Amino acid sequence: MIESPFQLDARLAEDTQELARWPLSRVLLMDDARYPWLILVPERDGVTELIDLEPSDQALMWAESLLLGRLMRSVFKPDKLNVAALGNVVAQLHVHHVARFRGDEAWPAPVWGAGQPRRYEARELSAIRSLLEPELEAGATQLSQSGGYS
Repeated sequence: MIESPFQLDARLAEDTQELARWPLSRVLLMDDARYPWLILVPERDGVTELIDLEPSDQALMWAESLLLGRLMRSVFKPDKLNVAALGNVVAQLHVHHVARFRGDEAWPAPVWGAGQPRRYEARELSAIRSLLEPELEAGATQLSQSGGYS
């Protein structure tokens, strides 16, 4: 059987900016400047649930998620980090990592459905890329050197 190449769901492609590629996942920035919001999408075709991943990919997904959470806590200093894999609208497996602050628009409720998203302006997008891309590159190196298990 010939495997089809990985395709990012069209809605994720429309609503995000790609920042990096890690050993398993694409790291995407949600195009909503109200919240620091990153998404991991494992590059595995047809996967909708964490339990659909092979055991080795489950471990790598966990390692990538933990690393991304530590990176976000270090960079953004949030009051809380929300991590979720919902998939009610986009079935393709993707794991949200949202840095939350007591004063943000949705606090303490979830960010989904709260207010209207505000897309990044060009200068804001450039600034967040400059802030995150070196950290994400270092994360990719760390994951590659450790086999994802650190």
